[in-house]
Amino acid sequence: MPTSTQTTETGPAGTPQPRAEDRPSPTTKAVVRPGDRIFSTATLLAGILILLTLAGVALFLLAQSSETIEAQISDPSSITGGNGFFAYVWPLVIGTLVSSAIALVVATPFALGIALFTTHMAPRKLAPALGYVIDLLAAIPSVVYGLWGLTLAGNLTGFYAWLAQWFGWIPLFAPDADGSVSNTGRTLLTASLVLSIMILPIITSLTREIFLQTPRLQEEAALALGATRWEMIRMAVLPFGKSGIASATMLGLGRALGETMAVAMILSPGLLTASLIVSGNQTIASEIAQNFPEAAGLRLSELISIGLVLFVITLLVNMAARAIVAKTSVKGS
Repeated sequence: MPTSTQTTETGPAGTPQPRAEDRPSPTTKAVVRPGDRIFSTATLLAGILILLTLAGVALFLLAQSSETIEAQISDPSSITGGNGFFAYVWPLVIGTLVSSAIALVVATPFALGIALFTTHMAPRKLAPALGYVIDLLAAIPSVVYGLWGLTLAGNLTGFYAWLAQWFGWIPLFAPDADGSVSNTGRTLLTASLVLSIMILPIITSLTREIFLQTPRLQEEAALALGATRWEMIRMAVLPFGKSGIASATMLGLGRALGETMAVAMILSPGLLTASLIVSGNQTIASEIAQNFPEAAGLRLSELISIGLVLFVITLLVNMAARAIVAKTSVKGS
C-alpha cells in the first residue's frame, strides 16, 4: 500500500501529533466575519450615542442656566426667595432626598418579600398571576397615582393627628406651632407613601429575576443538609442576589428622585419643615412641574437650573449604585 509522505510527531501520551511546520502559526489572525464586524460597530455606535445624548442634556441645562449663574454672581436678591440660588434650591433638594429615602425604606422590604414569595413560597399556579399583577403597577400612569394619592391624603388626616399626639416629641411628627397638623393630608409623608407604591414593581421585578437565577444545586444542597426553607433562602438565595438587590434598589431610588406628576398633585406649596405631617416641603420635580408653564426670563432659567441640580443628583446616585454593585459583587465572589 502507498504510504503517506506526511510524518507526525509523538505527543506525551503516545498520540500522533502534526509536525511543527504543519501547525498553525500563533501569529495567524482569526478570521473576522462581516456579521461580527457589523454587530461590534453597531454596539460601539450605540454606546457612543448614549454618551453624546447624556453630554448634550448636560450642556443644554448648563447653557440655559447661565442667566441664573449671572444673577447669583451680580444680584443674588433677584432670585426667587431673595437670598440667592442656593437658599432657593436647598429646601427642594432636602424634600427630594427625604421623600425618595422614605419611599425606598417602605418599598424595599415589601418588594423583597413579594419577590421571595413568588419565587420560593407561592404555589406554581399562583406565582405567575401574582407576578403579573405586580408588574401591572408599573403600567399605571403617574397622574392616576396622583389622583389616588389625593384620595389617600384625605383619609390620613386622622392618622397624622394620632402621630402628632403620641409621637409629636419626634421632629418628624411634630405639629405646627399652633398644635395642628395638615387638615388635607397633602404632606411629604403622603407623597412618600405614593412613591413607595410606584417604585415597588421596579424593585420587585428585578429582584424576582435575580432570585430565579440562584443555582438550583445550592438550594437543594442547603435543604439536603437539613436547612429549613427560610435558612435555605438566607444562606443560598440572598447572598447570591446581593448585587442584584443593590441594583434594583438604586433603580427604584432613581425613579423616586425624578417622579413629577404624582408628587406635584399631592404636595401643597409651603416652606421647608422638619415635620412630615404638616403642609409644606417641595421636591425639585414638583417645583418645576408647578411653575414651568408660566415661567419666563430669569424664572425660567431658575427652573432649568434646579433641573440641572436634579440631573447631578441622579448622576451621583447612579455612580454610587455602580460602586455598591461592584463592591457587593467582589464580596460575593
